Amino acid sequence: MTDNKKIKVLFRHRSMEMGGVEKVILSMLNNLNKEKFEITVCLNINQGELRDEFPSHVKKVFLTKGREDLSKRPFIQKIQLVKRNLKLKKALKNPSIANALLEENYDVEIATTYSAFAPVLDSLKKNSKKIGWFHSDITLPKLQPLVPEILKQIPQFDYFIFGSQQTKDILSETYPNLPVPENQVILNAIPIDELKQKAVAFTPEFPNKPVFVSVARLHSRKGFHKLMDAHARLLKDGLDHHIIIIGDGEEKENLKKQAENLGVTHSFEFLGSLMNPYPYVKQADFFILPSESEGWPLIIADTLILQKPIISTNVGGIPEMIAHEKTGYLINYDTDEMYESMKKFLTDPELVSQIKDNLKDIEKQFDNQKIFDAVENIIINLVKK
Repeated sequence: MTDNKKIKVLFRHRSMEMGGVEKVILSMLNNLNKEKFEITVCLNINQGELRDEFPSHVKKVFLTKGREDLSKRPFIQKIQLVKRNLKLKKALKNPSIANALLEENYDVEIATTYSAFAPVLDSLKKNSKKIGWFHSDITLPKLQPLVPEILKQIPQFDYFIFGSQQTKDILSETYPNLPVPENQVILNAIPIDELKQKAVAFTPEFPNKPVFVSVARLHSRKGFHKLMDAHARLLKDGLDHHIIIIGDGEEKENLKKQAENLGVTHSFEFLGSLMNPYPYVKQADFFILPSESEGWPLIIADTLILQKPIISTNVGGIPEMIAHEKTGYLINYDTDEMYESMKKFLTDPELVSQIKDNLKDIEKQFDNQKIFDAVENIIINLVKK
């Protein structure tokens, strides 16, 4: 296609902190055919470790500056954050502010998560087709205050994408009368070759004992408080091991206090957010994800490809990815089950060996091109209507 025939696509998203959805966005931006699509990303906040990772052919605009651009002096930064929040609230209430930044008339606008539903649906680009992308369990307790608005918004989209089959099933079972627009389940793509290269970029130093690693934001729903309780019990019962957590977030201070109270500050280690966590995943003995809820977590797919035995809660799209006791170990969101599963991995080498054997051909489970083709077809067909 020539430039004037390219389909103009706008992605709306909050910010680019390290996370699964952010990696999905980057994967799409890197792989959607740039000869077919002219792509713009509009961020609410130009913030996060991944904010400068967009490919060169993608235009980026933003409503407000990120923390990285604010003063390092705490008092001044607090004032700047208050001003930023006021500016952002004003911009989100008044679509003409974003419209002034977004000079193009887009063919398609994509809301990457439910937090971007309103900016896309309220867009002043009235002729654009609107796509909603949903990765969440609609029954998640912390989501409930937002659910009434989400249920109003979903039918307004021209097309809807679910991040996992379970996400779609839970929505349809919980709200069977909701008029969901034409839709499709599209799983997250995995950059397999890039992942493998990153996994051997360096060799981390580990203690001489079994190591569990986890990669996730430090939010309460990620279950690290329960995992730490299980960890302390295992140590008390004489099962020595070490846990490494990679990620940052609002629960960091609470978790550190909990580690002090339990006396596990040296064995439950927080490394913060890392641009490349994969060498830690590759070199660890086991991976564990103790989340209360998930969509289709990219880190689980990454870990499977790196052929690492996984313990994970049986939530969201994870049972679509892991076969219990074959390619991983599924548990409920329960401290006792975390304890028992970790104990099993630490004391049952036959089970661990069997899981490793079953992971040798796991790559066949992931077909990236099929995913990119599906998204491209959705966009092209919508524009034709």
